[in-house]
Amino acid sequence: MAARTSELSTNISNRLLHDIVSGTLSRGQHISAQNIADRYGVSRTPVREALENLAIQQVLTRQPNRGYFVSERLPQSFQDGLADAVPADADDYQTFANDWLTNQIPEEVAEQFLRQRYGWTKAKAADQLVRAVREGWAERKEGYGWRLLPVAKTPEAFDEIYRFRMAIEPTAMLEPSFQLDHKILDEQRRIQEGMLNMDLSSTPGEALLQNGALFHEELIKLSGNPFFHMALQRVNRMRRLMEYRAEVNCERLIEQCTEHLEILSYLESGNVADASYRMRQHLSGALKRKSPLARNWAHDKERNDEHL
Repeated sequence: MAARTSELSTNISNRLLHDIVSGTLSRGQHISAQNIADRYGVSRTPVREALENLAIQQVLTRQPNRGYFVSERLPQSFQDGLADAVPADADDYQTFANDWLTNQIPEEVAEQFLRQRYGWTKAKAADQLVRAVREGWAERKEGYGWRLLPVAKTPEAFDEIYRFRMAIEPTAMLEPSFQLDHKILDEQRRIQEGMLNMDLSSTPGEALLQNGALFHEELIKLSGNPFFHMALQRVNRMRRLMEYRAEVNCERLIEQCTEHLEILSYLESGNVADASYRMRQHLSGALKRKSPLARNWAHDKERNDEHL
């Protein structure tokens, strides 16, 4: 049986591979086409095509009347080809994002401009713009073209995002409507422990960042207040643009996962007040570590601007 391919479905396949190798999707886990479509901001048609292709490659298995599942044993071809398959599209996106961060491209752009600048096809340009919209730094103009938004491009904005998170995330745990969901806690423990057991240096930074954001977004959902969750999702999308510039620091990632597991332990034991306090400490520590990095990135941008 020959696999159908399109550029969009290939990108979706690569993103699914990201999620599998990073532990976001575990062996044997059910894959819902609708959930993937919602998560990636695409229609179900290219998602179904991607799932079909991955099933042909034996990365997924299809069970009658049940759908697709991550294979318990992944083929060697998957292990061999993952390093080459996954970073390519991520590199395209990060180049685009970095050019915006360093003011190499204008605030208002047309798809044709991006196609000429980066050598993209029409489908790839559209895919990158849709992702930029999803991550909070682009919007479609009325009529024609796109506008790139000046969010989280400065160290001040980066600091403000973390201070906002320090205000809402610990507080959300203390809301009267906060309810523990051990299924969510168990899943987050699985992901965080899985990260400690994987080779972080060879895992795409994008996948590691996604796992960190997912941890915080899943916990804030337990508040029962959808506005907490919506606000956190928004600022997480906004900060990613600057976070993409950071090199993967394996020592720091291990520390981050350990802190996440400490917060989970407090919640699992019903000690919500201590979990809230530990969350604030965790975010405060992240701000202290990342704020100097953001200022270094801004300094690099200023030097680039001087050479334009």
